[in-house]
Amino acid sequence: MTTLQPASPPNAQARGRLAVFNPTIARITARALFGRLRFLLLLPLPVLVVGLAVLTEIAGVRTSDWVDVVVLGLGLTVVLPVLALIIGNGVLGTEIDDGTLAHVLAKPLPRREIILSKLAVAVGVTTVATGVPLALTGLIAGSSRLAVGLAVGSFVGSLAYCAFFAALSLLTRRPVLVGLAYILIWENLLQNILDGTRVLSIYQYVRTVVDRVADSELVSSNLSLAVALSMTFIFTVGFTLLAIDRLRSFAVVGETS
Repeated sequence: MTTLQPASPPNAQARGRLAVFNPTIARITARALFGRLRFLLLLPLPVLVVGLAVLTEIAGVRTSDWVDVVVLGLGLTVVLPVLALIIGNGVLGTEIDDGTLAHVLAKPLPRREIILSKLAVAVGVTTVATGVPLALTGLIAGSSRLAVGLAVGSFVGSLAYCAFFAALSLLTRRPVLVGLAYILIWENLLQNILDGTRVLSIYQYVRTVVDRVADSELVSSNLSLAVALSMTFIFTVGFTLLAIDRLRSFAVVGETS
């Protein structure tokens, strides 16, 4: 059997124990992701956020008003989770649908290496696709601290969202539908009704990080930074481990020995 990186048995065993990132898997994932039309169609969303920020600023709308609507209400509540959903699902769910994941699973690679390599691509792409435009809106608002806070918040949100949505793509046949339900119902509707749901909301973790880093009156939050970071860690690690475990079951079903 041909492997991605041939090596002597002892080295291969050591690599299997220690490796957590595979450049080849990451490169293949990135090429497949950028080659999909669905991803290109989402690029207008970040551009829309910047465009609305520019228009409202030119129109003389108070900065505090348009930041609340454009940045928090659209950027963090819609653009960040939706992009993470499409990208997080794209690195695994789409490959399951078109059968290309079977070729990856046929390689003698640790499943954690596959998951972590794909998640690294998903987090990186999501962070850039959302963090750059959101940081620009912070600069348009006249606050470099807000720009930095939004960039950091985008990274934190990308970690948790991508891990969550990638795991969903391995747990259900309708990951996009389930993901949209989480975004629309849990993170938007229920938060306005039940205050207790905020501690289980990735959006609230992101907002808290932005608030603490930016230290601006333009953003406020209801959670402590310790809770936000702790829950982000739990979400990210927990769903990453769940995805690895689930992928192992895929391997068992698909292997013929």
